[in-house]
Amino acid sequence: MTSPAPTAEAVLLHLCQSVVSEPEDVSIETTADGDRVRLDVTVNAEDMGRVIGRRGRVASAIRTVVGAAAAKDGVVTEVEFVE
Repeated sequence: MTSPAPTAEAVLLHLCQSVVSEPEDVSIETTADGDRVRLDVTVNAEDMGRVIGRRGRVASAIRTVVGAAAAKDGVVTEVEFVE
Protein backbone atom coordinates (compact mmCIF):
# COMPACT_ATOMS: atom_id res chain seq x y z
CA MET A 1 0.00 0.00 0.00
CA THR A 2 1.35 3.41 -0.91
CA SER A 3 1.36 6.29 1.51
CA PRO A 4 -1.40 8.91 1.13
CA ALA A 5 1.22 11.60 1.84
CA PRO A 6 4.59 10.41 0.51
CA THR A 7 6.23 13.85 0.40
CA ALA A 8 5.13 14.79 3.91
CA GLU A 9 6.22 11.41 5.26
CA ALA A 10 9.65 11.65 3.63
CA VAL A 11 10.18 15.19 4.96
CA LEU A 12 9.08 14.16 8.45
CA LEU A 13 11.41 11.16 8.47
CA HIS A 14 14.35 13.26 7.30
CA LEU A 15 13.74 16.01 9.86
CA CYS A 16 13.34 13.61 12.77
CA GLN A 17 16.39 11.57 11.83
CA SER A 18 18.42 14.79 11.59
CA VAL A 19 17.51 15.86 15.13
CA VAL A 20 17.88 12.61 17.09
CA SER A 21 21.02 10.77 18.18
CA GLU A 22 19.59 7.34 17.21
CA PRO A 23 18.22 7.89 13.65
CA GLU A 24 17.64 4.18 13.03
CA ASP A 25 15.04 4.14 15.82
CA VAL A 26 12.75 6.66 14.08
CA SER A 27 9.56 5.14 12.70
CA ILE A 28 6.38 6.66 11.29
CA GLU A 29 2.92 5.11 11.29
CA THR A 30 0.47 6.66 8.83
CA THR A 31 -3.30 6.67 9.20
CA ALA A 32 -5.51 8.23 6.52
CA ASP A 33 -9.08 9.45 6.85
CA GLY A 34 -10.18 11.14 3.62
CA ASP A 35 -7.90 14.11 2.98
CA ARG A 36 -6.62 14.10 6.60
CA VAL A 37 -3.50 12.10 7.37
CA ARG A 38 -2.21 11.37 10.87
CA LEU A 39 1.50 10.69 11.19
CA ASP A 40 2.54 9.06 14.47
CA VAL A 41 6.28 9.38 15.06
CA THR A 42 8.09 7.03 17.42
CA VAL A 43 11.67 7.78 18.46
CA ASN A 44 14.07 6.38 21.04
CA ALA A 45 12.94 7.38 24.56
CA GLU A 46 16.18 9.29 25.12
CA ASP A 47 15.58 11.36 21.94
CA MET A 48 12.02 12.45 22.76
CA GLY A 49 13.26 15.69 24.36
CA ARG A 50 15.30 16.54 21.27
CA VAL A 51 12.31 16.10 18.96
CA ILE A 52 9.96 18.12 21.15
CA GLY A 53 12.44 20.83 22.11
CA ARG A 54 12.08 23.57 24.69
CA ARG A 55 8.45 24.57 25.07
CA GLY A 56 7.67 22.41 22.02
CA ARG A 57 9.42 24.69 19.56
CA VAL A 58 11.16 21.94 17.59
CA ALA A 59 7.95 19.90 17.38
CA SER A 60 6.04 22.98 16.25
CA ALA A 61 8.62 23.74 13.57
CA ILE A 62 8.53 20.13 12.35
CA ARG A 63 4.71 20.26 12.14
CA THR A 64 4.87 23.51 10.14
CA VAL A 65 7.36 22.16 7.59
CA VAL A 66 5.53 18.83 7.25
CA GLY A 67 2.25 20.72 6.78
CA ALA A 68 3.79 22.67 3.91
CA ALA A 69 5.07 19.43 2.34
CA ALA A 70 1.62 17.89 2.75
CA ALA A 71 0.14 20.64 0.61
CA LYS A 72 2.09 19.15 -2.30
CA ASP A 73 0.40 15.82 -1.55
CA GLY A 74 -3.01 17.52 -1.39
CA VAL A 75 -3.73 16.47 2.20
CA VAL A 76 -3.81 17.97 5.69
CA THR A 77 -1.48 16.36 8.21
CA GLU A 78 -1.52 15.91 11.95
CA VAL A 79 1.86 14.99 13.42
CA GLU A 80 1.93 13.30 16.83
CA PHE A 81 5.04 12.27 18.74
CA VAL A 82 4.34 8.95 20.49
CA GLU A 83 6.29 7.71 23.50
